[in-house]
Amino acid sequence: MTDTDVYAKYQRLAFDRPAPGVLRITLNRPDKLNALDALGHSELTRVWRDADEDETVRSIILCGAGKSFSAGGDFQMVQDMIDSFEVRCRVWREAKDLVYNIINCSKPVVSAIQGAAVGAGLVAALLADISIASKTAKLVDGHTRLGVAAGDHAAIIWPLLCSMAKAKYHLLLCEPVNGEKAEQLGLVSLSVEEDELQEKALSVAIRLSEGAPSAIRWTKYALNNWLRSAGPIFDTSLALEMLGFSGPEVREGLDAHLEKRTPIFPPTSPV
Repeated sequence: MTDTDVYAKYQRLAFDRPAPGVLRITLNRPDKLNALDALGHSELTRVWRDADEDETVRSIILCGAGKSFSAGGDFQMVQDMIDSFEVRCRVWREAKDLVYNIINCSKPVVSAIQGAAVGAGLVAALLADISIASKTAKLVDGHTRLGVAAGDHAAIIWPLLCSMAKAKYHLLLCEPVNGEKAEQLGLVSLSVEEDELQEKALSVAIRLSEGAPSAIRWTKYALNNWLRSAGPIFDTSLALEMLGFSGPEVREGLDAHLEKRTPIFPPTSPV
């Protein structure tokens, strides 16, 4: 397979080969802080299958162009999910496939996280096999502030990485964490100075690409059975997130984001 055959169809992702056997995937919407619109969300879901099937790829780097890794989903996509049952169904399917496609991708994935890491970008960053963050990166799962359940990856991996107690603290409160603190919590593999981030990610990816491919891929497969075993937990959280997009809390959450104010949610809940 060649880059022209496989990757030319992508519009929100850029691709290069910084070393033999290493495919670098760049979230490429820097003017929007790499926020994912509907097309970007779909592409980030699908790319792992293409990379997995690409016999020239032995390891993968995921990074973001510009100052941020990814500022999450754009507000138009959120509004479309609120307004349309069909859009919610499509995004549910993509969000489910994004998580499982990364888990099931046989090639080892290294994420290089700088600036803001939110939403589907954060999903891919934390599900990477080796996650490297700049010390000043800002990781935050903002679902409950938006008014929906933390469903797109958090339940499947945060408790495993940083303990249930820390996961609940950060997910229920939408408490951000910088890269240095994320390493201390176990949320990411490493934290480095920002000017060292890309070089460190590349050096790790090269080591992976030069290692025994079957041994590395089979080790990843076995370890990811921890995540597969949590599949029903993830599926429930994602379904509840999608249910939330049909309710009143997300409307207030989106309005608050757009108006740059603190949301005022109803004091009672129907559940």
